[in-house]
Amino acid sequence: MSDTLLDQLVLAPVLLPLLGAGLCLAFGRFAVPQRVISIVTLILVVASASILLVRADRDGPQSFAVGGWPAEIGISLVADRLSSLLLLISTIVTLCVLLYSIGQGIVEFGRDSPLSVFYPTFLVLSAGVSNAFLSADLFNLFVGFEILLASSYVLITLGGTEARVRSGTIYIIVSLASSALFLTALACVYAATGTVNMAQLAQRIPELPEPVGTLLQLMLLLTFAVKAAVFPLSAWLPDSYPTAPAPVTAVFAGLLTKVGVYAMLRTQTLLFPTHELRTLLLWAAILTMVVGILGAVAQSDIKRVLSFTLVSHIGYMLFGIAIATELGFAGAIFYIVHHITVQTTLFLVAGLVEYRAGTTNLDRIGGLARHAPALSVLFFVPAMNLAGIPPFSGFLGKLALLEAGAEVGDWLALAGVAAAVVTSLLTLYAIAKIWNRAFWQPAEESEGDTPVPFDPIAFGGSLHGRRGVSTATQRGTTWEVDTTQERLPLRMALPTLALGLVTVALTVFAAPLFSLSERAADELHDRTPYIEAVLGDG
Repeated sequence: MSDTLLDQLVLAPVLLPLLGAGLCLAFGRFAVPQRVISIVTLILVVASASILLVRADRDGPQSFAVGGWPAEIGISLVADRLSSLLLLISTIVTLCVLLYSIGQGIVEFGRDSPLSVFYPTFLVLSAGVSNAFLSADLFNLFVGFEILLASSYVLITLGGTEARVRSGTIYIIVSLASSALFLTALACVYAATGTVNMAQLAQRIPELPEPVGTLLQLMLLLTFAVKAAVFPLSAWLPDSYPTAPAPVTAVFAGLLTKVGVYAMLRTQTLLFPTHELRTLLLWAAILTMVVGILGAVAQSDIKRVLSFTLVSHIGYMLFGIAIATELGFAGAIFYIVHHITVQTTLFLVAGLVEYRAGTTNLDRIGGLARHAPALSVLFFVPAMNLAGIPPFSGFLGKLALLEAGAEVGDWLALAGVAAAVVTSLLTLYAIAKIWNRAFWQPAEESEGDTPVPFDPIAFGGSLHGRRGVSTATQRGTTWEVDTTQERLPLRMALPTLALGLVTVALTVFAAPLFSLSERAADELHDRTPYIEAVLGDG
């Protein structure tokens, strides 16, 4: 493969999904060709992301000027260690979720909803995420956000149920408000510096008067904090995500908030290395961790518990960014990779629980460990990983962040360390509550068992061609899984298992992954390789 072709490979993760989406639309309501196109497209993106990561780690940041225009007036895409790593892990997650969606059946073409748009919309979402990770200018980053948000509007309301439309409306309003704020910030940045290219901004923002630079930093941080669900701007997430179909919720939980975290990490390190808002960021990290996990322990639905833990663990990543040392950045990068895979896996497992029991309400289910032992294992491993039990990657990532906070040593950093420890313990409590009530605890015995049919539309849309639709047995106030039900469908269980194995692999290969995270953090701290990749050595 020639060097020119390899340089153009930076464009592939954005271009291939868009081309695939166009081909899917061309095939209209033919499900099989759309399915093949979508799977092949994402496999190709995984392959291209793998090559980009190898090249970025070996040779430094890889840059591509779209259309051949100079970076100062054109659009540049840059794959450095950070963006390539997140691109690879996000595409692997996206592929597994797509396979799960096919197995669940929400991508089939039913009478009740226009599901023929699922494949192209899902690919457009992938293109938006890739564009956000690779973008080297703020306006193209805004475009990446809008691409993924526009597709997420479709996915979150899939099926058109009242609950999904209501929660989707909240999501859309919040997203549009944050986008308007982003545009305002872009206008201010351009007015102050004359550019939106991040490499040029890295040179020009330090020359601005300090109050102007701080104002620009605050505006961008506020925008990305909404998208990352940082407290107190996180109230929209627990009400929006749980109502969507399981695979949609999973990919949202795994990727969309992490794009906001990535944008915060990139802009803080590249554009504002000397404009410290450390105190503000540390308080935001502490409150996000603590308030999020307190919300989780108060919930009685698996999806809502997971949604609040998602908010809470964003605080760990923000804590690493706020510490602003190389170890803090490395810990944040490692934890982002860990959390993308683990949180997505847990939401896929929640979908399997809903398939098996007909609900995710902890007051209505029990006995899953006895009747569905495979499902219990699929939940237990990533759940312990999320809680930070040794030797899983969640423990290793938290340990790095705690060490980074302890090295700084001032009272606020130590308060962040304490908050992180408390949050980890309360995460274990929340996970143990799910395990005890849904898996371990037997269902309550009472008179008058009544079979309750499983509602496929409430679950996630059309379930064409599936035999033996699940039922549950109501025992008083608790539903126990009916042992006469069919086994877990392999087409849903295998992608979940594959993603679960990825989470285990992050533990097995934690040493090389953390070493890569340290090299990425060093590259963020240096800034010079990124700037030279975009603007050239001169």
